[in-house]
Amino acid sequence: MKILIENGRVIDPASGLDKVCSVALAAGRIIGVDRLPAGFAPGRTLDASGCLVLPGLVDLAARLGEPGHEHEGMLESEMAAAVAGGVTSLVCPPDTEPVLDEPGLVQMLKFRAEKLHQARLFPLGALTRGLAGEGLTEMAELTESGCVGFSQAEVQLASTQVLQRALQYAATFDYTVWLRPQELHLGRGVAASGPLATRMGLADVPVAAETIALHTIFELMKTTGARVHLCRLSSAAGVELVRQAKAEGLRVSCDVSINSLMFTDTDIGYFDSRARLMPPLRQQRDREALSKALADGSIDALVSDHTAVDDDAKALPFAEAEAGATGLELLLSVAFKWSQDAGVPLARALSVVTHEPARVLGASLGTLQASVGRVVEGGVGDLCIVDPQAHWTVGPAELVSQGRHTPFSGYELPARVRATLVGGQIAFER
Repeated sequence: MKILIENGRVIDPASGLDKVCSVALAAGRIIGVDRLPAGFAPGRTLDASGCLVLPGLVDLAARLGEPGHEHEGMLESEMAAAVAGGVTSLVCPPDTEPVLDEPGLVQMLKFRAEKLHQARLFPLGALTRGLAGEGLTEMAELTESGCVGFSQAEVQLASTQVLQRALQYAATFDYTVWLRPQELHLGRGVAASGPLATRMGLADVPVAAETIALHTIFELMKTTGARVHLCRLSSAAGVELVRQAKAEGLRVSCDVSINSLMFTDTDIGYFDSRARLMPPLRQQRDREALSKALADGSIDALVSDHTAVDDDAKALPFAEAEAGATGLELLLSVAFKWSQDAGVPLARALSVVTHEPARVLGASLGTLQASVGRVVEGGVGDLCIVDPQAHWTVGPAELVSQGRHTPFSGYELPARVRATLVGGQIAFER
């Protein structure tokens, strides 16, 4: 179907485009921005008056529950949640059941996702077989099956030698290794080190758990030449190390979650399991450092870190509750709120959820590389139409995801997605 979006304020952070104009789509592509091709006759016209027309969001961290929870329809609900939040491309980690360490599993997951005709799915393959931290996976085969990088997810490697070999293998073929920097033994707590964790009697995770891991990763990057994406930085000290690594020319990128960007350890309150997260929420100085680094480009992308945790897994004492929170439907609104609260230009706030995460994916996007996260003629028709004046209160009734638990529960957030288009077709409409 040919679609015309008219009267909307079109923003493409990558090019600096910001004007009220029309966007024409046909055959899954954007065929006109601020002009209509000769003879263009749309089958449907969307009036975006008072709204923003943005690139579809790119989320680098979203767990979808499959393989492992097919009987619960997790993939269907979470992909629906993605497009309800304006997310048109997302990356999922390999810590599924079974682990994404075989090409057949990756191909089946991508096939199921494509049948839904919603967001585009880019899986990460397991770095080691079964995430056991011993034998490396067949990265070349997994890449051919559709993996965009390799990760241990939340399973930390015990052996530095295995990590070195993995980085050497990845560097040989220019694959990206995705690592969450946390030292295995120091990272076994449930709350950030500090007065609050001590007062509440919670096992703590010191900042050193992140910085020791970062030092190790950077030293191995220097010797192997590997490209690494760091998942979910959480500390001011970690930010400084990343700045130094980038200044030295290491091929490193990184992201921060919406939770670490907006909350601190005090939001745990009276053992609120909705704030049971990994990495744990840290102190105000860390939150401020993360916000500044995201604004100045030291941190490349903002992610939802979406994990749909069921009621039973959260209805436990804080230390026993499952870590994680829903986030796909919150990513765009949090970007807007961060822009308002921190005084960050809207273009920058949008860039960290559109073309900057797409740049992290780089060549692994294949033919989509030049257009994911963009509003550009000839590019893929992945867009979202957003009402920037709308406000909504986060709560179970407002969420499509099967996950209802988030530290944002009860918060009023700005901006609401009115429609999402994927491949030039309407995947969600409110």
